[in-house]
Amino acid sequence: MLDTPIEYLKGVGPQRGEVLKKELGIFFFKDLLYHFPFRYVDRSEYDKVVEIPDKEGAVNLRGTLSSIKESGVGRGKRLTARFSDGTGYIELVWFKGANWVKPKLNTEATFVVYGRASKYGAKWNMAHPEIEVSENFNEGRRIQPVYPSGEKLSAKGLNSKGIEKLIGNLLEQVEGKIPENLDEVILQRNHLLRINQAMKQIHQPESLETAEKARLRFKFEELFFLQLEMNFRKTTIQQKHKGFVFEKVGDHFTHFYEKELPFELTNAQKRVIREIRKDLGSGIQMNRLLQGDVGCGKTLVGLLVMLLAVDNGFQACMVAPTEILATQHFQTISEFLEQLDVKVALLTGSTKTAERRALHQQLEEGSLDILIGTHAVFEDKVKFKNLGLAIIDEQHRFGVAQRSKLWKKNKTLPHILVMTATPIPRTLAMTFYGDLEVSVIDELPPGRKPVQTFHYFEKSRLKVFGFIEKEIAKGRQVYIVYPLIEESEKLDYKNLQEGFEAVERYFPKPNYQVSIVHGKMKNADKDYEMNRFVEGKTHIMVATTVIEVGVNVPNASVMIIESAEKFGLSQLHQLRGRVGRGAEESYCILMTGNKISKDAEVRLETMCRTNDGFEIAEVDLKLRGPGDIMGTKQSGLLNLKIADLVKDNQIIALARVEAQEILKEDSGLDLAKHQIVKKELNQILRSRPNWGIIS
Repeated sequence: MLDTPIEYLKGVGPQRGEVLKKELGIFFFKDLLYHFPFRYVDRSEYDKVVEIPDKEGAVNLRGTLSSIKESGVGRGKRLTARFSDGTGYIELVWFKGANWVKPKLNTEATFVVYGRASKYGAKWNMAHPEIEVSENFNEGRRIQPVYPSGEKLSAKGLNSKGIEKLIGNLLEQVEGKIPENLDEVILQRNHLLRINQAMKQIHQPESLETAEKARLRFKFEELFFLQLEMNFRKTTIQQKHKGFVFEKVGDHFTHFYEKELPFELTNAQKRVIREIRKDLGSGIQMNRLLQGDVGCGKTLVGLLVMLLAVDNGFQACMVAPTEILATQHFQTISEFLEQLDVKVALLTGSTKTAERRALHQQLEEGSLDILIGTHAVFEDKVKFKNLGLAIIDEQHRFGVAQRSKLWKKNKTLPHILVMTATPIPRTLAMTFYGDLEVSVIDELPPGRKPVQTFHYFEKSRLKVFGFIEKEIAKGRQVYIVYPLIEESEKLDYKNLQEGFEAVERYFPKPNYQVSIVHGKMKNADKDYEMNRFVEGKTHIMVATTVIEVGVNVPNASVMIIESAEKFGLSQLHQLRGRVGRGAEESYCILMTGNKISKDAEVRLETMCRTNDGFEIAEVDLKLRGPGDIMGTKQSGLLNLKIADLVKDNQIIALARVEAQEILKEDSGLDLAKHQIVKKELNQILRSRPNWGIIS
């Protein structure tokens, strides 16, 4: 019954069925049952009319009607009724739907009305209240669910009330017939309601307490199966795919570590290298996430790990999301390896055809040790003789399906190390990268000063320009970054051009050199302007977010971010990481208009308060949600129906322990007592591809 298409439910039909599918992803009866209320309205107590001035929000009143009348014509038509509960009067008003509301009203019955009251002159009124005869106002159903809906749904009568009615129809059909999907032991150990009772109480609760117990049950269920799925997939992969064994620390690694290291590694870098070496020698394919703040030395760790691969007779590659960043990695790594007999090459979209052919041949012959590249590395033509290690930098910038192509470059899967400079909150990383090992570089190299961050409104622009002037006088350079949002590219481009002209007017030639860089420029022009800035020939670079990653100019000490309220926290943090790379004091200035949203206010306050990428990531998680960890979506809310990653930490921990305990005892879920759980898990495994293991 639960797999019945939704259009066959009483009250749905083809048209409503279509809108439920498109707007809410409700295809079957089971999907509707799992469309949970996001809040409840407690109407178990009655308010008094006389108390309305002291009340916030909606009020719940019980009383009688008098003076029911219609007035006006056409669009100006309205229905009014005077309502009293003995303590005072309020006017009820309907501007729409008078024809079907009026027959329900009379002066004989007692009514319960619910809505938000507002003052009009000296009188209180309530527009479009919910109204019901008191006798019909079900004594046991005074806790009302409120469901997510939307404009297109409401147009088909599927507002919260309409959805509540459909779910009521469905609950009558399935009462007592929903199969349990959690083991009895799990239910008892965690004091959870059984599924039929929980489903009734989450949609038609007797009290707020029982609604909360039902919500707890479904939060646990959701998080438990997510944890079980990831851990089950991880165990299966480890059993199926043996990894290359890197047995030795050879001459290349040793020579570089002892003779060529530009500075002493931090303790965090040393710890991470030990963790990775342990993986590489285990015989199990490594799938590790390396996270750390901007400038913490992830690239150097990546290079050392690639040298381990070369020392053991394997090839390695490092993939970056932009040509600028790939080129920078290539230049840095080539310089580091000048004294070593290790062959490194660069492959990007700009690589010439003849050069590309030679590269392909060297890779297949095995004469090329390390390949640095962009998306070009994913192409089917790019084949390795024996790829032992693949490193993906700025992993959030690649699609999951793209990254999965690296797995197919060998018959035996290469070891995978993914790196991100957008720190993932520790709780999230530990919980939802259960299929990945996580390494954290939580220490910056010595001598790095934290960037000072300030927020200024538009009215302070001349003050900010004056500050830029002083920094340039000290021999420093400045970035001014504008947002570029796809939906309004023309507008953003106009803002960028206007900003560039304003900067040129204030900082005129020949005393000042200003360059402009944006995504619509030809690559050659972009590179020319970038290089002028890198070489110190321009004082100010006006740019879009093309400089978010990959530009390393230690002499740049000021980052101005225009319309900072349009940027997400992780992007603001990334942009700030472009300065503070030298020994001098550096500054990040966030410019905004005078009116900003509350979320933007929180983002800007966070940036000014802390440089800690992990703290910033925690705030970002609360504001944005963590992305769909098990799917291909990488931003926005995780595909969870009821659980909240920020608020439900304790439930997450319980669910994780239960999932791990079950698999520890019975990795294949073959025991009779685990068949209920296995059946549900198999449905989940069939319903989506195994993207979760692609870090």
